[in-house]
Amino acid sequence: MIQKKYQVTIIGSGNWGSVAAKLIASNTLKLNSFHDEVRMWVFEETLPNGEKLTDIINKTNENVKYLPGITLGSNVVADPDLEHAVKDANMLVFVTPHQFMEGICKRLVGKIKGDAEAISLIKGMEVNPEGPQMISSLISKQLGVNCCVLMGANIANEIALQKFSEATVGYKEDEEVAQRWVQIFGTPYFHVSAVRDVEGVELCGTLKNVVAIAAGFVDGLEMGNNTKAAIMRIGLNEMKAFSKLMFPSVCDNTFFESCGVADLITTCLGGRNRKVADAFARSGGKRSFHELEAELLHGQKLQGVSTAEEVYEVLRQRGWQESFPLFKTVHEICVGRLPPSAIVQQSGNATQIPVYGRL
Repeated sequence: MIQKKYQVTIIGSGNWGSVAAKLIASNTLKLNSFHDEVRMWVFEETLPNGEKLTDIINKTNENVKYLPGITLGSNVVADPDLEHAVKDANMLVFVTPHQFMEGICKRLVGKIKGDAEAISLIKGMEVNPEGPQMISSLISKQLGVNCCVLMGANIANEIALQKFSEATVGYKEDEEVAQRWVQIFGTPYFHVSAVRDVEGVELCGTLKNVVAIAAGFVDGLEMGNNTKAAIMRIGLNEMKAFSKLMFPSVCDNTFFESCGVADLITTCLGGRNRKVADAFARSGGKRSFHELEAELLHGQKLQGVSTAEEVYEVLRQRGWQESFPLFKTVHEICVGRLPPSAIVQQSGNATQIPVYGRL
């Protein structure tokens, strides 16, 4: 009997996508059930020296724009043609900014293999008049594939340097598929576990970016660690309440996995959303997030500001704004309705944070 071999394609080639390629490529060389080659779809760019980004990646095994100084592996092949990149793959790893996913899925309809499995590393959601849709659900519905998620306390550059880290795979029903993802991502320095709670894992990864924006405001206003800790605790409470209102099946224990409290902590301490929100607050809200993103992130994309808008739209549709004052306030600061200092309320000489009720 011929053993089935799995072919992996990564859809996305930014900072985290390149790290995912490095992790997966190191494993496909060791595992007999996987083809050695790992394809990575690259949105083609021409670099200042006139060379194409895909050509440089394939020549040097390095993504010089989004992960400079890190060798991806000689078995990583950059491909600027999306349809060609996925043609032979039966394991699809989606890792692009969430606002691009609907367009990508439309391009892939009818172009992927019938036995393909997918996993999303994307943090965000789509909101339409019918309500919110998680990115894993968007992938499943548009492409007709089962889609797991991988989230965790994962600052990409630290994993690229092989500093120990953890992540959580969330799955719906098929544990065998989940364990295959654990196998292909896991390394001695990147520990991966699986839980049967795809919505909980994905919402943790999505909502923590909104809390990280709030933490950045606190840092930019130099309010100190006590205030930041309070904002993080309040944010975790709102993350849990929102998740369980949207999906009653979400498990309490998920919030204690890497995708939950650990991801919240690391993102509020060192992530890109915190960094840009810090700069926004220091400018008194006078410099736009778009301008700061371009200046500070060098082509990487923020997720927290757009996610805050999407969460606010869900709250508005359901009349839940007053039950989620932190989420509401973050959005209103981001769009200029409130100053950054509104992340806490001043009363005399004391700083008061509103009481955030449990739902």
